[in-house]
Amino acid sequence: MTQGIRTSSLGYPRIGRNREWKKTLEAYWAGTTDEQTFRAQMEELQLQHLQAQAQAGIGLVPVGDFTFYDHVLDTAVMFGIVPPRYAYDGGDIPLDLYFAMARGNAGATACEMTKWFNTNYHYIVPEIGSLTPRLTENKPLAAYRFAKERAGIDGKPVIVGLYTFLKLSKGFQADEIAAVAARFLPQYVQLLQELEQEGVSWVQIDEPAVVTGLTAGDISLLETIYGEIAAAVPGLNIMLQTYFEAAEPLEALLGLPVQGIGLDFIHDGGNNLKSVERLGWPEDKVLGAGIIDGRNIWRADIDAKLALVARLQQSVPGERLILQPSSSLLHVPVSVEGENKLKPAVKNALAFASEKLAELVLAAAAANEGAGLYAAELAVSREALAVFRALPERQREDVAEQVRSLKQLPDSRSLPFSERVKVQQAKWKLPLLPTTTIGSFPQTAEVRQARLKWRKGVWNQERYDGFIRRQIAEAITLQEELGLDVLVHGEFERTDMVEFFGEKLAGYLFTGGGWVQSYGSRCVKPPVIYADVAFVEPMTVKESLYAQSLTKLPVKGMLTGPVTILNWSFVRDDLSREEVAGQIALALRHEVTALEEAGIEMIQVDEPAIREGLPLKARDHEYYLNWAVKSFRTATNHVKATTQIHTHMCYSEFNDMISSISAMDADVISIETSRSHGELIVSFEEQEYDKGIGLGVYDIHSPRVPAVEEMTSAIERALRALEVQQFWINPDCGLKTRGWEETTAALRNMVKAAVIVREKSGAVSR
Repeated sequence: MTQGIRTSSLGYPRIGRNREWKKTLEAYWAGTTDEQTFRAQMEELQLQHLQAQAQAGIGLVPVGDFTFYDHVLDTAVMFGIVPPRYAYDGGDIPLDLYFAMARGNAGATACEMTKWFNTNYHYIVPEIGSLTPRLTENKPLAAYRFAKERAGIDGKPVIVGLYTFLKLSKGFQADEIAAVAARFLPQYVQLLQELEQEGVSWVQIDEPAVVTGLTAGDISLLETIYGEIAAAVPGLNIMLQTYFEAAEPLEALLGLPVQGIGLDFIHDGGNNLKSVERLGWPEDKVLGAGIIDGRNIWRADIDAKLALVARLQQSVPGERLILQPSSSLLHVPVSVEGENKLKPAVKNALAFASEKLAELVLAAAAANEGAGLYAAELAVSREALAVFRALPERQREDVAEQVRSLKQLPDSRSLPFSERVKVQQAKWKLPLLPTTTIGSFPQTAEVRQARLKWRKGVWNQERYDGFIRRQIAEAITLQEELGLDVLVHGEFERTDMVEFFGEKLAGYLFTGGGWVQSYGSRCVKPPVIYADVAFVEPMTVKESLYAQSLTKLPVKGMLTGPVTILNWSFVRDDLSREEVAGQIALALRHEVTALEEAGIEMIQVDEPAIREGLPLKARDHEYYLNWAVKSFRTATNHVKATTQIHTHMCYSEFNDMISSISAMDADVISIETSRSHGELIVSFEEQEYDKGIGLGVYDIHSPRVPAVEEMTSAIERALRALEVQQFWINPDCGLKTRGWEETTAALRNMVKAAVIVREKSGAVSR
């Protein structure tokens, strides 16, 4: 009997339906759970995730994608890549050393953290340097054995490919990558040989870095890597897995000695399908076809998926076709099942990880056996999509008209920055090296409990507002005592910097359990843009105005920018992202106006996610950056010349987009540089930047409190590249996740460092 189309998963959400993973991690970090209990609880979660995929009917279940923090960090420690500052002297990697690399400890700063390609997931950047790799533990083998012994699953080990691992690492020059790869290849081969000896059939080697563009040197390196692997493990089936974009040139990958290649047919712009049809498909390879969106939450149009499968089958026989998500399901929540507060028309249009696996199984069955046998299931899917698409709030003419009017709006501030800065200096009279924070202060258990009581109706609006006012008043008093120059109200009323605004704008909905991992134990619940976005009423004026009434120092109004709101939401898929960003920008323009009219004339519009939306192909960068910058300017460029616009960006590589950052025309920008150890500063030595800028002087994602001398050194290093007149002093991100004790200590040291450098500069403090 001829084997039909099979199914596979590329990875499953780690966090659990109720964020059990997060709670287990944080209990261990807090010292309320010992290591033995921690490991046992994590094993139980891992088992549940394996069983969920097998019970859904998935043929090839991934193993080894489960992690205690991050899969790239796992790969680094598996090969003994531990930076010297942690004083690692070989042997097994202790759990606390593993977490120290991710979070820092009293004696060593954390490793750099940055975006995983163009997603909102953050990985820990390996620091290779002169370190000699060695296999400390075969983690994929341990995961394979665990799945087989505990769940009876013959799993598919998942490994970060050597090419991608090195492309994501630091500590060597780009032209040294082949030599560094030669140091790692024996360890990769050993790992794979042990899997082959164990009887593993398929191994998924993730190589998403290949979609960013391959040079002749890259292709040669891939040929070397996979040539040596093929020679060493001839009995092992290798699925070279790509995702997030088209794999180009595909012919280079088709020439590699692997048994399968996985392609993304969702986020490829149609180019993977064109390449397959143009080139044909080799008879010695399996195609892993990513036909279900692994990054968004909408129900698939199964009819369209079956049509795509039919086209693929013209080039690839069914027995060599595996249907799978477009990427790991790490980027979506676990299940729609508990979302009972959503109206049926919306809930029925959603598909989280569990539902996506069911869609894969249905598509494969219908393709193998004929759609007629599954007419009832297909009819349910069609009806759900038809009802959802017809919702009137998804086709508002008033919003469409506002978007069309964008072309008539001014595209610049009333004065250029060179003239604005003079009137702003005259208005604000700030000292050199003004100190400020990014916006949020600690969200303590008391704050979270108060919000919960208000949401549940235990507290009425008046009582809750009184509580928030007391938190704001305490924060203002503290900031004045610390000697900060520009204050913030603390954002105690906000859960998440995107969710807060989504709750107050038309066109959004909110899930009850739609959590996804951002970094470590940090989980976010992205709001869902399901309809046209529009301004309803002022969203931030009340709290900002109250904070300003308590002090003579300036208090910044705090907004999240249009591109970040877009990139940190699950976005409707029937409009372009540019169109949706335009809707959000227009709504925020109303809010900026409301703040200015209320007398709040320092307004921070944060865009931490602007870089993560950057397309992976260099040829597409300019188009994206043009509309991203336009969206920011649409929201902010109508204010008075004396109104100072701030923005903030964090945890991305910004070196190659300094000109676009400047084009946003914010008066002051703050950018994270603490975890990258000031590497961005080099960009400002090589490129001119004339606006106000703060390069974060300490890492808020670590509980460690840096000494005054350390911050002073960071400031002085930045001032070798930037003029003292343009430099601001701030942490690298908001302080929401930190405790008050460490926050106060760190800010006190930061202000002392600023005063020291001011005095060295001959400036007079206020």
